[in-house]
Amino acid sequence: MTNAKNTAAAITLKDRLRSSSIVVAPGVYDALSASLAEQAGFDTVYLSGASLAYTKLGRPDIGLMSLTEVNDSLAHIRERSDISIVVDCDTGFGNALNVMRSVRQLERSGANAIQLEDQTYPKRCGHLQGKTLVSTGEMVGKIRIALDARHHEQTLIIGRTDAIACEGIERALERAHAYHEAGADVIFVEGIRSPEQIEKVMQQLRGRVPVMANMVEGGDTPLQDAATLESIGFSMVIFPGALVRAFTHMASRFFATLKADGTTDNFRNQMLDFKQLNDYLGTQTMLELGQQYEDNTR
Repeated sequence: MTNAKNTAAAITLKDRLRSSSIVVAPGVYDALSASLAEQAGFDTVYLSGASLAYTKLGRPDIGLMSLTEVNDSLAHIRERSDISIVVDCDTGFGNALNVMRSVRQLERSGANAIQLEDQTYPKRCGHLQGKTLVSTGEMVGKIRIALDARHHEQTLIIGRTDAIACEGIERALERAHAYHEAGADVIFVEGIRSPEQIEKVMQQLRGRVPVMANMVEGGDTPLQDAATLESIGFSMVIFPGALVRAFTHMASRFFATLKADGTTDNFRNQMLDFKQLNDYLGTQTMLELGQQYEDNTR
């Protein structure tokens, strides 16, 4: 993908975050899931580190993913789609120099926004217990080098703090302000636990910087719909692992049916057939395109 295409997509995302309408970004983990989200009408997706760990490794979100694995997944999505992509970069995979390398690679591969968090490395899911944090100063340094490392100012840097679980809401807000002052384009206070905490976050940040919300089914933050979050003042909401949870539920039922019946026929009303999937993928169109460049002299 060219830098021009990346810049155009990033400007669109930045403009949307400045508007009064909330950006809804479903979590994805590969090119197919991203293309399905785009087909459903979403203009932004969230490349979830948790979903990548679940699907690539079959493991929990406890810092097992590498920059290379995230970057490869991003590149496949960007090749397939021009949709805006918010990339979960975890802690930047190390210190400030690792952050610099991560931002440069992910931006080149098509990221429109890159999220960095203040946990120690290896990190863990924001809704798991036992997290530990780097100092505020270290995280500020990571944000500053991320801003310096990006090629385009329209590539957004999201500063995330997990401090509520470790240090409480007041310290989380202190960190959020520090990350905003360091230049973060978007602020993400993870693991908000109550309407009272939401109110505190929005009282201090609303109107100053776009604020991101995270909806995790069964997680610490009470589930709310996008319209409600918009009315509160959030600029973006992600649903990072929802698709994997839906897929795992469906796939478990599929395998149980196949094991019990010895055939997929009893599940066919809940799946695409061969032709339908190829129609969606555009198989015939791609074959016809390839034929235009074949050697017809043989």
